[in-house]
Amino acid sequence: MVPRYARPQMSAIWEAEARYRIWFEIEAHATTKLGQLGVVPESAGKALWDWWETNPAIDVEAIDAIEAVTKHDVIAFLTWVSEQVGEEARFMHQGMTSSDVLDTTLAIQLARASDILLEDLDLLLAALKKRAEEHKYTPTIGRSHGIHAEPVTFGLKLAQAHAEFRRCRQRLVNARAEIATCAISGAVGTFANINPAVEAHVAERLGLAVEPVSTQVIPRDRHAMYFATLAVIAGSIERLAVEIRHLQRTEVLEAEEYFSPGQKGSSAMPHKRNPILTENLTGQARMIRAYALPALENVALWHERDISHSSVERFIGPDATITLDFALARLTGVVDKLLVYPERMQANLDRMGGLVHSQRVLLALTQAGVSREDAYAIVQRNAMKVWESDGRLSLLQLLKDDPQVTAALSDKELEEKFDLEYHFREVDTIFKRVFG
Repeated sequence: MVPRYARPQMSAIWEAEARYRIWFEIEAHATTKLGQLGVVPESAGKALWDWWETNPAIDVEAIDAIEAVTKHDVIAFLTWVSEQVGEEARFMHQGMTSSDVLDTTLAIQLARASDILLEDLDLLLAALKKRAEEHKYTPTIGRSHGIHAEPVTFGLKLAQAHAEFRRCRQRLVNARAEIATCAISGAVGTFANINPAVEAHVAERLGLAVEPVSTQVIPRDRHAMYFATLAVIAGSIERLAVEIRHLQRTEVLEAEEYFSPGQKGSSAMPHKRNPILTENLTGQARMIRAYALPALENVALWHERDISHSSVERFIGPDATITLDFALARLTGVVDKLLVYPERMQANLDRMGGLVHSQRVLLALTQAGVSREDAYAIVQRNAMKVWESDGRLSLLQLLKDDPQVTAALSDKELEEKFDLEYHFREVDTIFKRVFG
């Protein structure tokens, strides 16, 4: 985790003290249920909770010092708690294995991280909706292969992004539900030394579902799907970031990131206004996507468990969620403050002498009785003249001067095919689909 790209609320989930607090709750809830089942004295659970209610600080350094000797983090934690609580603490961890604690804790951390990410997505969706409504009918050029295609509106671009991130949100809701499972099932998942009722109790208290069948660990296909979902969200972030980066290019300049007073774009060139935020988002998206691959490779553990996944998850759990949280917040700020230049959009749209209306002319000629092959050749022949003139010639005028065209279409009929508003007749239909 790089502090430069971290926000406090998400980072706090992954701090050592927060992790140890979850460990304690799992152990205390399990001990309480064991007491109710008569496996251990009921006083054991009470002793743990009585100590906990004093709101003790977790001495991370002391636990680390014990681990330096034991070389085992869960044993070090249990040893430290026993030193604080006293004799009753010996009943902790009855019939449990370390992974019961570690895996259930990771599930809680990822669920809590998901809740923050869902809030982030809600803020981004709100910003996209606001700006989409603002530019619902702002004309701009649509591009395919980076080349002028047909007119769209800038609002439609943002509506598309809104629909995409709404899908991302639903995927994350599903991934959260899939990852939020509890396993308190013992050394190989058979409940040989612990009653399944303990698992059910811990799950209920911590807001988790029960893992239907575990080994020593919760199956890692759940984690693979979770981190793959984060990777897809990162891909959507980059898609919008790249669009904004392109629109900010000097020769395009239809929109640009907000440039604050006192901001500097280059140490060498005072004139520069660079798209640094969206470029940064592209880089962050690459990192988030990179975390999906090791999560997929973690699925194939040996038999009931090996430890090859453990170090991986200590990296990717914090890094993927912290980075995505930062990226979503940054993208929301970019969208909210995005500078939009409708006049430049119109100028770019008009730049190529009306070529953007070529399909309408093609269709009109076919409807007037010209074969599609001939119609295409006629329109393309004139369009290439405009292309080669770099937009200085007018497609409409060239068509009016072409006898093959005028034999089929009047000047008035041709002019109707160059009506910009025609392309926006269904904008409202699309907006209703996206926003309801």
